[in-house]
Amino acid sequence: METKKLIIVAVGGQGNLLASKVLGEAALISDIPVRMSEIHGMAQRGGVVESAIVFGDAQSTIISDGEADILVGFEPSETLRALNKCSADTVVITNTAPLPPFTVGIGIGKYPDMDELQSLIKAKTGKFIAFDGSELAKQAGNPMSLNIVLLGALIQTGMLPLSADSIRQAIRSTTKAAFLDINIKAFELGFAAAEQAAAQA
Repeated sequence: METKKLIIVAVGGQGNLLASKVLGEAALISDIPVRMSEIHGMAQRGGVVESAIVFGDAQSTIISDGEADILVGFEPSETLRALNKCSADTVVITNTAPLPPFTVGIGIGKYPDMDELQSLIKAKTGKFIAFDGSELAKQAGNPMSLNIVLLGALIQTGMLPLSADSIRQAIRSTTKAAFLDINIKAFELGFAAAEQAAAQA
């Protein structure tokens, strides 16, 4: 089957690894071949975490520059940083709520201008979906459900060979019972946000 190459970028603590786990579980449920790898930055919360996930018949999880079919960014500056993985055909989904690194907080770094950041990404990719996923996560009942909000948006694009039902099933099997209803709501909110963004594009 045709391969689809997905990059997910986040900072530590945003739930990138759980998102990857849900996608992997959904692929197994759907009998879709999947390969994954992760690159961790600083071990403590706040370091960069990047996941590469390849769906379909592939021998490697390496996604070279310009090869990503989809890029999902949990933090806008990290989305921009991963732009080299994209081509003019790549679909990019990003959370627009910034989580500036500590260097910005102590005054030795500068966070990119959000309008300029979005313009740069839009100019170099095929489709750009941007919304405040952090706010939707709060609406779902837990700010930590941002990862599941963005999974909802990802599945809405139809770019992956995974159904919404397979993701819901994977959420049920990988999520603690106390967070299940929140995560299902987060998924639905992200799905609807991407649908709305697509309608306005």
